[in-house]
Amino acid sequence: MSAELRRSLGLLDAVVIGLGAMVGAGIFVALGPAAGAAGSGVGLLVALGVAAVVAYCNAMASARLAARYPSSGGTYVYGRECLGSFWGYLAGWAFVVGKTASCAAMALTVGAYVWPERAHAVAVAAVVALTAVNYRGVQKSALLVRVIVGLVLAVLAAVVVVTLEAGGAAPLAPGGELTVGGVLQASGLLFFAFAGYARIATLGEEVRDPARTIPRAVPVSLGITLGVYVLVAVGVLGVLGADALADSSAPLTDAVRAAGADGMVPVVAVGAAVAALGSLLSLILGVSRTALAMARDAYLPTALAVVHPRFQVPHRAELAVGAVVAVVAATVDVRGAIGFSSFGVLVYYGIANAAAWTLGPARRPLAAVGLAGCAALAFALPLGSVLAGSGVVAAGVVAWAVSRGRAVPPRP
Repeated sequence: MSAELRRSLGLLDAVVIGLGAMVGAGIFVALGPAAGAAGSGVGLLVALGVAAVVAYCNAMASARLAARYPSSGGTYVYGRECLGSFWGYLAGWAFVVGKTASCAAMALTVGAYVWPERAHAVAVAAVVALTAVNYRGVQKSALLVRVIVGLVLAVLAAVVVVTLEAGGAAPLAPGGELTVGGVLQASGLLFFAFAGYARIATLGEEVRDPARTIPRAVPVSLGITLGVYVLVAVGVLGVLGADALADSSAPLTDAVRAAGADGMVPVVAVGAAVAALGSLLSLILGVSRTALAMARDAYLPTALAVVHPRFQVPHRAELAVGAVVAVVAATVDVRGAIGFSSFGVLVYYGIANAAAWTLGPARRPLAAVGLAGCAALAFALPLGSVLAGSGVVAAGVVAWAVSRGRAVPPRP
């Protein structure tokens, strides 16, 4: 039975998977909590810029590392190869736990827009359906993500046009108190939205010509997403203002309603659900590939380190991830998952930047900025998120210690 995955993804597939992981997560979920932390429209836009700078540093670190180590697992592999097995393990632990929370948040977003009274049931159904899609092969997943991204971008373009016409330059008007702490906390929450930029890195073993494709795909998908986020944030702030945005659980539908376009409300609701499905699909892909890499090194049950002989996917890892996410989606609150997920993902990318530091002097300036940025944003998150995230990281360290830090030789 083959233990390797098929290289079938090109540049467009890679960019689309990255967009599918990012577009939707922040636009439909993180803008409200971030606006509350920032305290003003200007603060939210500054926070968006700060999050983008940290994301760019992390994206370039991930892209260079993925080109050097083109196998499934992302920073789990990079940390292991560059820093030692413990740091790789810790990155994998933070990623799997943090992104499981992200998967649950996206599934619950689907439920909240499709059938609010039965949000948890719809969330579980979405997880089951997309796990089945992933089971059939990554090419089918990439095709579905391409369709989803096209639909979501069309909806967002309509939202931008309607809200900008109604709101003008209102987001840039003075108001609210702009503080460093508020901007950093908002940036940390918005980082949840950007974290999908390196999803393609976790699929490195399935990308054609990874040394060329991955460094091109990551910044392209990040740049497109940033442009979309800025336009939508300006439009929504223009018609709602920072205070109303902070209180909104469905900011885009509230924004088009406030702009006098009630007929667009169901369209936006469908777009939100589709966007969350695209994010969920890509997230399950990334978590299952990291689980595969960790299982190969016996840090997760080795039974998960099996590739399907026909579909060429880590089917057992995908089924296990889908089952865990379904349980979490049935029990958690969507907003509570955002900060927890951000903390875990910032730990993950902090280790990625530390690994990129070892690639040589030319890579060190961006790696240093990225590492410092990850630390600042992680500890600026709401206290509950910091405590919960720190507890989970500590639990991972304890699990490592109990296993006596069993080091696994790097795979050739």
